[in-house]
Amino acid sequence: MDEHVADPYVQLAQRSGYRSRAAFKLLELDRRHRLLKPGQRVVDLGAAPGSWSQVAAARVGARGSVVAIDLLPIEPIAGVVTVQGDLRTAAGLAAAQPHLVEGGIDLVLSDMAPNVSGVAAADAARAADLVSTAADFALRYLKPTGVLVVKMFHGAGFEESLRLLRSRFGTVAVRKPDASRDRSPEAYAVASRPVAA
Repeated sequence: MDEHVADPYVQLAQRSGYRSRAAFKLLELDRRHRLLKPGQRVVDLGAAPGSWSQVAAARVGARGSVVAIDLLPIEPIAGVVTVQGDLRTAAGLAAAQPHLVEGGIDLVLSDMAPNVSGVAAADAARAADLVSTAADFALRYLKPTGVLVVKMFHGAGFEESLRLLRSRFGTVAVRKPDASRDRSPEAYAVASRPVAA
């Protein structure tokens, strides 16, 4: 807890009005890859508590749209449509469907992470499943020029997930933002040019 409170990104997030320090991961990825532009349609998977949606809404502006989806409830965010549901289920997808346009989304963001059990093989399988879920969603909803940003975890299953993304997107870059804690195995894949099924 002391480390969290003393974390400079936590402090900066509080001063900047972001709901979590994760905002700075997306801001850094955006600076490097120019992901967010005015007027875009963006979907944020695993959005709670909502800091990535906050960043996206500010960048796409009133002409754009942001849909935030999570298993957990998300407190309202100006300029963001929030949906509570599990995209891996028919009911969850049905709840989100009215706010989605197949083949019409510019950017899919996924900061989804599994609930950690402590069993390495099970946790790796859950993490890989979330990457696959995000990729499936992106291929259905992204424009041909669209981009997927998806959280991954180094370790068992990482290379398999990377191969999956490379088989489905023309370009895949892996980044670890400065705002990611050094000890964290997380990284983000920035995948563009989705390949038609």
